[in-house]
Amino acid sequence: MNRRFFAIAAASLLAAPIGRAEEAPGVGLRSLKGNQATVAPLAGTPTGVRITFHPAEWPNAKIDAPEGRPWDWRSTGTLLLDVKNPGGEAVEFGVRVDDDPAADGVHHCRSATGRLDAGESAVFSIALAKEGPMALGMRGLPGARGERSLSAGGDDELNLGHVVAAQIFVHAPKGDRTLDIRSARLAGAAAIAGIIDEFGQFTGDDWPGKVHSEADLRARHKADLADVEAHPAPADRDAYGGWKSGPKEKATGFFRTAKRDGKWWFVDPEGALFFSLGVDCVTAGDHATIVTGRETMFTWLPKQGEPLARCYGRVFNVHSGPVKKGETFSFYNANLNRVYGPETFEPWADASLKRLASWGFNTIGNWSDRRFAGMNRMPYVATLGIYGDFATISSGSDYWGRMRDPFDPRFVEAVRKSVEEGVKGIKGDPWCLGYYVDNELSWGGGGDRGRIGLALGALDSPASSPAKRALLDRLQKQYGDVARLNAAWKTSLADWKALEAPWKPSAEAGSWTTAFHDDLRGFVKEIARTYFRTIRDELKKADPEHLYMGCRFAWKTPEAIAAAGETCDVVSFNIYERKVDPKEWAVLDAIDKPAIIGEFHFGALDRGMFHTGLVPTSSQEERAATYAGYVGSVLDHPSFIGCHWFQFVDEPTTGRSYDGENYNIGFLNVADLAYPELVAAARAIHAQAYPRRSGAK
Repeated sequence: MNRRFFAIAAASLLAAPIGRAEEAPGVGLRSLKGNQATVAPLAGTPTGVRITFHPAEWPNAKIDAPEGRPWDWRSTGTLLLDVKNPGGEAVEFGVRVDDDPAADGVHHCRSATGRLDAGESAVFSIALAKEGPMALGMRGLPGARGERSLSAGGDDELNLGHVVAAQIFVHAPKGDRTLDIRSARLAGAAAIAGIIDEFGQFTGDDWPGKVHSEADLRARHKADLADVEAHPAPADRDAYGGWKSGPKEKATGFFRTAKRDGKWWFVDPEGALFFSLGVDCVTAGDHATIVTGRETMFTWLPKQGEPLARCYGRVFNVHSGPVKKGETFSFYNANLNRVYGPETFEPWADASLKRLASWGFNTIGNWSDRRFAGMNRMPYVATLGIYGDFATISSGSDYWGRMRDPFDPRFVEAVRKSVEEGVKGIKGDPWCLGYYVDNELSWGGGGDRGRIGLALGALDSPASSPAKRALLDRLQKQYGDVARLNAAWKTSLADWKALEAPWKPSAEAGSWTTAFHDDLRGFVKEIARTYFRTIRDELKKADPEHLYMGCRFAWKTPEAIAAAGETCDVVSFNIYERKVDPKEWAVLDAIDKPAIIGEFHFGALDRGMFHTGLVPTSSQEERAATYAGYVGSVLDHPSFIGCHWFQFVDEPTTGRSYDGENYNIGFLNVADLAYPELVAAARAIHAQAYPRRSGAK
């Protein structure tokens, strides 16, 4: 998945350290100063303020600590904000706290984002310290009843003993947007002992659909599956889920793409137009949470030798969190055992395929159980990764790791071996749409520096780096004499050897020459071309019938997208927004290739979960409405030929073992029960998919 976290310049407010139970007034709210925003006292409150954010890039209201007297927030670390949106439109806002005047939205600050619908109010709980949620192995923590927990990201080295400023802001409002900050205070860390029951649910609240006993679980599950039987798949679908009564294209026996009346489509093996509506992570595995060192969080865990002890496991490859290896437990698997008995896969897989079809889906998305290949019941995407010992390049945005160095001969060999292994069991299968290869690679970050980050990373590498050698060869061919390079770049290199050692430009990004930018952007594109071409050539040799669907961009640059468009059959993106805005995707017009969305999701905090995921909503009702709006925006875009929801089941309430994500992003909860609001929205928009895509809304 997009396994990224909130990584943008957001904001944070202030208060004096007090306990969670105290109702002390916010300290200093009326000292907030507006920057392209107006701050006024809030009527009916002793210290609250109304902030009106005016149209601008980053309008904000900020307060600075008294000069020479920074605030000390070390004893608390959790910020509580009581906020209301009095306006008629939803407002997405950020909160940020700085520990140095040099804070720039990334360094020396931590930040979080929240959202309120029109007229809505909420108390937001924001854990600011590094020793907050991820110190406990979770992205979000439980708040008091009714609080919305937001996790902060940013500089892990933030010094909460030296807080110098705090602010609240919105990003690029199209008109005035108003928030009422009724109070702000600091509180201690949330209590986490005994927060999870025997079904993997939060103990501190109740909600519609919460399971209270094994008999309750089985009864609810039976009702869920009865609902599926009562709602068959849309009638206008062929065996593959294509448009049965729609126009026909040439049938080739495999999925391909075609452009018809200015819109891209998949074409299914029988020649029907096909729009891919999918769900990722359709698997009964990969739902474990770490229990080592966290045993007190759980009111129940099975003893060794008991039947449900089969749901224990071990983890060794933890990406982030305090426990790097240890014992895990899957409450989802335990609940499947309670429903189906110890042999869960076959009944679970049958129920899952029926559910997906009933909900109007026609594709099993990425990261799903490979055993669905060969069942011949629903099309699927294949997942490949490139593994091996080869050189890498830093882009400066390396959350999942450094970028592959495609100039390394060992990379070419790794591609060959990975592809040969990955196509086994898939080659020749007409039910496979195609292959995603790799995921969310480190193509670069924002701004001028981020756009050429891979080229800067190559320059900063030793002469032994294949990418460094390729860049130097390119520059020498272009300029010949180093004096010409110096003139173009405004540098003073003595000779070409001076670039062989790790080298960084001495000037700041804003003073780099046009030639410097152009040369490095050109090399970024050459990296991307070499990467995509290497994979395409090996993949088409090993399996020529299936589509190459790219690398699922999260971080991206225009150069990398253009290279993917030159090379891939379908260009893939993970797009975590509330909808697809055509103005932001004009780049697809230039490449004239079909595109697919590999991941998107929305979450809420009204059913016992601690984190909304990357795109928050206020409730299950809003989550469902936002789903319909997102899918509709994809159907309306002529370049996109599908979108896949991340993911089938909620992440564990106490965080998945790999990196602590604990998002409400499933169609199913930990008890394997569907969210009825989301299901209803999916059925409705999916039933309209083919007529709407064709233009007959």
